[in-house]
Formats: sequence, structure tokens, C-alpha cells
Amino acid sequence: MSDAPSMNGAQALAQTLLAGGIDVCFANPGTSEMHFVAALDANPRIRCVLGLAEGVVTGMADGYARMAQRPAATLLHLGPGLANGLANLHNARKARSPVVNVVGDHAGFHAGFETPLASDAEGFARPVSHWVGRAADAASVSVTAAQAIAEAQACPGRIATLLLPADAAWGEVPAAARRIVSPPAARPGAAPDAHALARAVAALRSGEPTLLFLGSPALRTGPLEAAGRLATHCGCTVANALSTARIARGAGRVPVSRLPYPPAPARAMLAGFAHVIAIGTPAPVSFFGYPGQDSVLTAPGCDVIELGYEVDAAAALDALVGATGAGAAAVAAEPHRPPALPADGPLSARLANQAVAALLPRDAIVVDEAITSIEGFLEASAGAAPHDMLRTTGGAIGIGPPLAAGAAIAAPDRKVVALQADGSAMYTLQALWTQARENLDVLTVIYANRAYRILEGELRAVGAAAPGQSARKMLSLDAPALDWVSLARGMGVEAVRADTVAGFIDGLRAGLRRRGPFLIEAII
Repeated sequence: MSDAPSMNGAQALAQTLLAGGIDVCFANPGTSEMHFVAALDANPRIRCVLGLAEGVVTGMADGYARMAQRPAATLLHLGPGLANGLANLHNARKARSPVVNVVGDHAGFHAGFETPLASDAEGFARPVSHWVGRAADAASVSVTAAQAIAEAQACPGRIATLLLPADAAWGEVPAAARRIVSPPAARPGAAPDAHALARAVAALRSGEPTLLFLGSPALRTGPLEAAGRLATHCGCTVANALSTARIARGAGRVPVSRLPYPPAPARAMLAGFAHVIAIGTPAPVSFFGYPGQDSVLTAPGCDVIELGYEVDAAAALDALVGATGAGAAAVAAEPHRPPALPADGPLSARLANQAVAALLPRDAIVVDEAITSIEGFLEASAGAAPHDMLRTTGGAIGIGPPLAAGAAIAAPDRKVVALQADGSAMYTLQALWTQARENLDVLTVIYANRAYRILEGELRAVGAAAPGQSARKMLSLDAPALDWVSLARGMGVEAVRADTVAGFIDGLRAGLRRRGPFLIEAII
């Protein structure tokens, strides 16, 4: 008989996660996952972070991945638990964030019964996952988990969902199968198509107005410097897609224009370009389809060159630099020019954003789910202290609070400043509790306009009738107004309310000075 210590499938999974470099698990477990909970408990190198709703769990995994540039695991309870987290998995998929979901399932012998939690977990997983696998038994857990980790780490980042039946978790791994499988090295991104690359080089050399349209993988400091050299040498313009997972901004960084959200100003911005080179993002199209409007935003006849959504964006930009001879070109960087603090008076979103930009600490992480209230911040913060900005990617609201929490866990030495709309924050309010429990260094600004303001604009944009009483009730958040100070304090987060510029600046300074979660309700 073998003298090797016994091991069940759950223990094999925990050890495989560690072998694959995954040492954080965001969790909301249930009965089917209790053996994995015990295995995590026996592996103190894995940090377990509880979220009180599955959308918080999946949103935290997204924020962690964007900053750590490697995956965390999630732990979700059967199909319904996974379904509760789908919206933020959709956002993570659009962000190209690497995530490994562990979803418990009924034991195989129990699966044939019509129990209350019986569901098609695989069916829930597929629309938000690049890869879905199931551990057949305890012996196959490590192999299947290693495959999930490898899939998640494929460039630029993928969602992998591993279904773990309860009997595969509690089952004994045969002695002959007790080797923990180490996942293979992360797969590099694909090389850009040679023909598309040649077209891009020709466009940059043409002297005609050319736009470098960059997605998230191309918006880190290194790739942006390559884009800056191309801008100097070739005279092209650099802009980023509307939904960007992470972008390096502020003093010393390459200035990047942003494609506007409304179609009309977006078309106006793109109208003058003869060529658009898209790297790490699809070609620019409108967020929604509108009556009588084309979804394509580029001008008729514009030469649109897509180097690929899953290419190695940094390598693609380096290739363009080499082919155009831009390697020695200077990089024009934003000077350090933070705005002045605004004068006292009634608070508005624009004045609040000016104050945040003025006091933003160096190397802060700014999480933006302010929706319409982001007005003025991008302009005001262009020359602020250098920072990274994480934005909504998939359009599913409720990403901001958990995204901030995940980012804070990935980068504990950096201040996280979350700019957050009040309506979308209600989707994942429970993330404040996790911020308090984990003592995460997150300053949240709630822009309390007490409405789904963006939908008021969309009602007009789609040409619907003028809003009546029923429509206004569906778009407003008053009667009763949300009390964010009480909500935050109820979750264990210190909070203040401000309706003047001076009061907001006082709250902002207090939140930046202290370490740990803090919330300002900005009445605008």
C-alpha cells in the first residue's frame, strides 16, 4: 500500500490553484462547496474574501485581475449562485480579465433529481466564459483545474469556469493520481495579421489623418509610450475606446483622447480621419442602435484596419514603431498641472470632480462608475498626479464598488478612489461590507443625483415620447431618497455627506488622510 497521505478532490483543487499562482479566492459558498471551503481553510496561503452577493464576488475578481494582471478564483454556489454573478462576469469578459470560476454542483448521483437548486449551470456559464469544464471525479480535479488556469491566463485574459460536483470534491484521489498538475505557462497573444499590419504601416506613412484607436491591453504605460512615439513621428492621433478596463493617465503619461459616448459627438470626432487603426479593440461603433442612425461611427470611406482583438497589443505597437522608424522619436507626455481647488458654493458633479483631480494622490487607482456624473473629471485630471483608471467595460451596472474592492486587494499600497453613481451602486451595495471587513483603502464618492440620469437622456435619444408620471417614477431614485451615510455606516464604513464645495473638500481630505474605507455622499 502507498504511504502517500490521503487527498480528496477539494484538496487537490486548492493545491492546483496555488501551483498556478492563484492565492486569492473571492467566495460566496453553499452546501455543495463545503469540502472546498475546508480545503481553503487548510491552505492559509490562499486569501479567502467573502462577498455577500455573487455580483460582488465576480466584480472583485475583475478588479483584482485588472491590477494584479493575473487571475483570482471565485467560489460560487451551483447554477443560481453563478447566475447571480453573471452581470459582472460579463463585464470581466469584456475587460479581458483573467478569472477562474469554481462553481459547485450537485453530486453526480443526486443530479438526476428535480431538486430546488437543480439547474443548467453550464448553460449559465457559457455566455460569459471562454472555457467551461467539469471535473468528472476526484482523480480528474487537478488536471481539469490546471486546464482552467491555463485558459484564464491566455493573452489578453479569459474567463474559465470549472464545475466541481460535490462528490468530486469529497471523493478520495487515488494514490496513483495524487500528483498536483502545474498549469502550463500563459499563452502569448497572437501576432497581428501580416496583411493588416502592412496596411497599418502604409496608413501611418501616408501623411493622411490617421487615428490609433486603442483598447485596454494597449493602454498600459509601456504600450502607450510606443503609441506616443508613433504620434510624434507619424503625426497620428491616439484615442481610446469608450469602455476601457485600465488606462495609465496623469502627469508623465501619454495623452489619449476618449471616444465620446453619444453617437453624434463620436461621429464628429472621427469624421476627419482617413484611416483608423484598431488595436486590442473592435472598430468604433455606437453603444446602442438608434432609430435612423448607422451603428458604424467612422465616416463613409474611412479605411478601418483592425489588428485584432486578441493580439499582443504591446507587440503590435512595437512592430509599428519598428516598421515606421519611430523608435527614436520623443514621447510627448502630460505635464504636471493639477487643477486648482474650486471656490466654495453649492456642490455640482463638475466641481466635485475638479476637487478630486486637484487632491488625487500619486499612484492612485481611480474606479469610474460615475456614469453621467464623470463630467469634467477626465479633462481636469489629465495633468493630475499619475494614476491608473479602471472603467466600466460591459455596460452592466453595479461593477464599481466590487471593482474598487478587488483593486485594493491586488494593490494594497495604493489608494483607491471610486467615483460612483448612486443608482448603479445599489446593485452591489454589499461590497462596502467587504471593504470594511478587509479594511480596504477605498475612498468612495457617491454622486447622489437621485436618478438614473443617463436613462433620462436615452429616453430622448431614442425618440420616445416625453416622459409622464410613470416614466419619471421608473427613472428617479427619490421618494424616498437613498441615505448613503446611513447605508455606508450600516455596512461598517465611515461616511459623511456634503452639499457644498467646502464640505466636500473637507470630506475628501479626511478620506484621503486616513487608511481604510471611507464614503462621501455628494449631493448634486
